[in-house]
Amino acid sequence: MSEALLYGIGAAILLLVVIVIAAVRIVNEYERGVIFRLGRVMGAKGPGLFFIIPIIDRMVKVNLQTVTHDIPPQDVITKDNVTLRVNAVTYFNVVDPVKAVVAIQSYFIATSQVAQTTLRSILGQVELDDLLIKRDELNQQLQQIIDELTNPWGVKVTLVEVKDVELPEGMRRAMGRQAEAERERRSKVIHAQGELEAAEALGQAAAVLETHPAAMQLRMLSTMVEVSAEKNSTLIFPIPVELLRLADRLGPAAATDQAGDRPG
Repeated sequence: MSEALLYGIGAAILLLVVIVIAAVRIVNEYERGVIFRLGRVMGAKGPGLFFIIPIIDRMVKVNLQTVTHDIPPQDVITKDNVTLRVNAVTYFNVVDPVKAVVAIQSYFIATSQVAQTTLRSILGQVELDDLLIKRDELNQQLQQIIDELTNPWGVKVTLVEVKDVELPEGMRRAMGRQAEAERERRSKVIHAQGELEAAEALGQAAAVLETHPAAMQLRMLSTMVEVSAEKNSTLIFPIPVELLRLADRLGPAAATDQAGDRPG
């Protein structure tokens, strides 16, 4: 066998090895390979090992993992003309790798820009109180709108969360005064309700004591026991209730007798 023939066989084997290496593709579990053949998309392959035609085929890898993207702080003017600085976070992933490669040049940048513009648009249509109180409803609304816009690109937006709302210093002080006034109003209402309940209870107690005169004496005796238990120098002289009632009855009679004894 001549030397030239050996060189030819070695070159052929080397070329074959190079072609095989160029044809082999390995795609991870969380990736897909979009195949283009002479410029036309042939579909997505993977995960695992597969072959392509060198030079004729071209493969573009697409990551299917969920992407956590921080939306940069946005200056927002709410419906009640309050200027805020809001930042949020969005979670999305590719569900159709062919659309993510063919329909959009960069699905990551496009999704980020859509999230920023949608955040400013939606929060500009709500009032400050709704933004602070109805945070969950706004998050769901943002997620639905952004997901509808990114769906033609094969991107699924799973979650949007408003992380932080930065209020102006003057607005913070005004909200603090409002909260303080609200707490004071609640304390006054609770105090008034307590006074009303106490008055009703005293009225019921007075009605019971009026119906049962002996209950008054028992209450007086229990009060004497409570005072004497404190070991103080207070002296208590109980006066029978009947004596007070007798004095009440004798008072008008004595006044009548004095009027009769006066000279005419």
